[in-house]
Order: sequence, then C-alpha cells, then structure tokens
Amino acid sequence: MDDEEVPSGEESVREAVERSRSGAPAVGEVVRDRFETDEVFQRIIVAADEEIDTGTRELFFSALAGGFAITLTFLIYSSMTAKSDSPVIAAMLYPIGFIYIILGGYQLYTENTLPPVALVLERLASFPTLIRTWAVVAVGNFAGGAFGALILAYTGVFSPEVAATAIDISRKGIETGFWDLFFKAGFAGLIVAGVVWLDFAARDTISRFFLVYIAFLMIPLADLFHVVVSFTELMYLFYLGEAALLSGLVSFVLPVFLGNTIGGVVLVTVVNYFQTTERRLESAREDGVERQLSIREWVGGGRVGRTYVPADKPAKRRDDDD
Repeated sequence: MDDEEVPSGEESVREAVERSRSGAPAVGEVVRDRFETDEVFQRIIVAADEEIDTGTRELFFSALAGGFAITLTFLIYSSMTAKSDSPVIAAMLYPIGFIYIILGGYQLYTENTLPPVALVLERLASFPTLIRTWAVVAVGNFAGGAFGALILAYTGVFSPEVAATAIDISRKGIETGFWDLFFKAGFAGLIVAGVVWLDFAARDTISRFFLVYIAFLMIPLADLFHVVVSFTELMYLFYLGEAALLSGLVSFVLPVFLGNTIGGVVLVTVVNYFQTTERRLESAREDGVERQLSIREWVGGGRVGRTYVPADKPAKRRDDDD
C-alpha cells in the first residue's frame, strides 16, 4: 500500500461541513440540513430575477389564475363558517387558495413584496421595473378575484344559507375603520412576505405545505385582512347590490392594500435584507463584471445583466483551497 497522507478526524469533519455549506450533500459525519440567511437571500434573488424578466402577458395571466384561486379561500371559508359555530373549525381550510398559489407558482401581489424588492435593494432592478411588476400582478389578481366573485354571486355555488354568511363576512371588512384595517393588513403583509422568505429556506414540498398552511391560518384566526381576499369580498357585495364600488375601494380595499404593502416591505424585506452579510455580493464581483445599476438607472429605469447568482450554480460559501 502506497504511503498517502491520511486526513485527521478533525480535518475530515471540517471538510464535510465546508462542502455542506456549498449546498452539496457531504459524504461523512456532518450534513447541514438548512440554508444560511445569505443562501436564502441568494435563492430569492435568482427567483426574483426570473420573475421580473417575465413578460407582461405571462405575468398577468399567472396573476389572474392566482386571483381566481383566492376565490377558493372565500368559498370554503364562507361555507365552513355557515356550517360550524366554531371560528377555529371555520378557518381550517382558509389557507387552501394560498396553498394553490404558492405551491403552484402563481403570482400573488403580497408575495411579490419580497423578491422584486430584494433586487431593488441590491440595485439589480430599478424602481420603475418594481412598480411595473407590482401593477401587473395587482391588476391580474383583482381581475381574477372579480371574476370568481361574479361566479359566486350569480350561480348556485352558494346555498342561500352560505350566501348570507358570505355577505356577513364581507360586511365585516366594510364596517371596520380605515386605520384598524391598515394595521391589521400590516400584520397580514408581514405573514405573507415572511412565508416567502421561509419558503425559500425550505428544502421539500411537505415542509412548504405545512409552512404555508400554518402561516395563512393566522389571518382568519387573528381577524387580519389580505388585499386580494378583501377585493373579492367587496366585488361579491357589489354584484349583489350590498355595497358601493367606489366607496368600498377607498374605505376598505385601499387601507388593506397599503397595510399589506408596507407590512411586507418594511417589516420583512428590509429586516431580512440587513440580517444578511456582505458575502451575499461575492458572486456579483467574482467575474469582474459590474451588474449593479447606476443611481440614475436605479431611480429612472433600466436594468443591467442577469442576477449575480446563476440558477445553475450554487452560491460560493468559502474561498477555494486549490
């Protein structure tokens, strides 16, 4: 047997740890089964880059499907509430529409508060590009929700008992004050954008399912408000002649829209961004190509190159020893 340098036990474990940090399974005693904050952030950047590059037509129809999926939440929540005296039981299937959207890869306005903003914070996308993405997704979501509400209002999907319950549920938001709606929606925005961050930290579909389910269960149980659900409820009342559209948009949908947006951006996006380290920029600089926008491009429009973390390449976590 040739004389070879055999690594010590301590060196083998250290090497296994380092390999696991790069995202590859380590053969040995140590395998890290979760992503670090830098790695989660870089995964979000990759997804955000693909999302913000999506054409307007594809983005709109994905958002349209997402808005219609929210109708499932309104449908099942109204049905369960009508058939149960327990608010906990009534809320058990509330997350179903959000599960369809997130696991199915549809576009949801509040879900879009995190990935595109991460690109803007890194100066890889401009503010006008961010606003364009938000606007297309919001319009698509609202169109899908309005269509779903139309079906529920003018067909026999709801029994008379469930229809009356749906009206009561929808009126609850209309009768809530502007600032109460705003702050309740702020917490809902925190939940949704937080789910996005945790979703990118999960490694398997089962974990993602339970994460989405538990998180969105908090919205009905805490009497919070989500803007697409709220818009769907308003349109349902409008179709039945129970609410005026303009006043409902101003006094109900608008504060929820603002609360969801600010809650998602300020309370989650900025906090999660600043808990990452400067190592998140290593891949941006390693090939010597400047991909960040100038201040003028950042504010006024335009975007340079692709994201600094290629989708087919794990982020570097250490310097090569070679």
